[in-house]
Amino acid sequence: MNAPSGSWRTPLLVITAGCLISLIGFGVRSGFGLFLEPMTVSMDWNREIYGLAMALQNLFWGLSLPFAGALADRFGPVWVIISGAVMYALAVYGMSIADTPMLLHLTGGILAGVGIAFSAFTIAMASMARVVEPEKRSMVLGLGTAAGSLGQFLFSPITQGFIGAFGWITALVLLASILMVMVPLSFVLPNDPNQSVGETVDQTMGEALREAGGHLGYILLTAGFFVCGFHLAFITVHFPAYIQDLGMDPVIGAWAIGVIGLMNIVGSVLSGIAGQRFSKKMALSLIYFLRSVAILALLVLPKTPLVILTFAGAIGLLWLSTVPLTTGIVAQVFGVRYMSMLFGIVFLSHQLGSFLGVWLGGRIYDQTGSYDGIWYAGIILGLAAALVHLPINERPLPRLRMA
Repeated sequence: MNAPSGSWRTPLLVITAGCLISLIGFGVRSGFGLFLEPMTVSMDWNREIYGLAMALQNLFWGLSLPFAGALADRFGPVWVIISGAVMYALAVYGMSIADTPMLLHLTGGILAGVGIAFSAFTIAMASMARVVEPEKRSMVLGLGTAAGSLGQFLFSPITQGFIGAFGWITALVLLASILMVMVPLSFVLPNDPNQSVGETVDQTMGEALREAGGHLGYILLTAGFFVCGFHLAFITVHFPAYIQDLGMDPVIGAWAIGVIGLMNIVGSVLSGIAGQRFSKKMALSLIYFLRSVAILALLVLPKTPLVILTFAGAIGLLWLSTVPLTTGIVAQVFGVRYMSMLFGIVFLSHQLGSFLGVWLGGRIYDQTGSYDGIWYAGIILGLAAALVHLPINERPLPRLRMA
């Protein structure tokens, strides 16, 4: 891995900064589920109100990311991520003063979603992918995803500690302050969107969109990623409350989210390694199948702290392990020049699934008093996603093979 001549932004430095951005941004967001219980009880709201805010957050994250990715591909990632970090921090602070459902939906929902999109770890990961050779990209993408997982592991107990020590309002203010650390880290990333090791491309953004839109594998990949969002968002937001409904201590919920993050580090790294050695689409198919198996096991086994934490560990291995493989297929088939934008479109499908998973979780619970319906939907969708990935053609396009 060699830096461009005369550049102080060595690949190691860029990868480190990108990983820290991923760690902070994803770490803070992963703790939002811990605020469901204290905020709804304090404000006398039902769970659907908070669930809708998180659903809107996921929806606007998905709607905004293709535009954020296109701006990063056109003008460079630095100011895109900085603007996102500021919006993200303002949104989290806004949640702390939200005294009506509408204000919560505007801050924790819409503004947070746009801020997360513009400071997205996937934009930082695209910068990381540009400074290494093509054969090393899958591993680097795995490292970036693992950093986000480490953030989830670290920030879940930290956030719960903030809530326990200072209350949920002050906890949100502290998290907003931490998010501003992403601003100086952004300046470390290379801001030249044309910089790419081992690849040249003479293609416009419109041509890239038409090329991807006519590729069946890209469409199937986009459809399959819907299921990933459905699973992850529901579990992130509702799993701590589900654990409390079982009569367990809230600390078990915090540690369950933390265990997911810890095991996700392992899963993301293993996913990056697998993406270098084996078929990415087959690995994705296996991940979605195993998710369905893990959810079914949770439903049929006795509900004990050991079972809950074991499920958290299993689902953690399968959590963001889809990201290095999905981004890897996009980069492998189409190259990295417009990777942020093309993956942003794939990620929009992910966030539509997230919106549905979070909102339906609150809706079904409020109507039935149980999360069982949403768990069974997750099993069916996981099996469908396992099948959808099988026909994907993951070979590089002829223009890349010729290069």
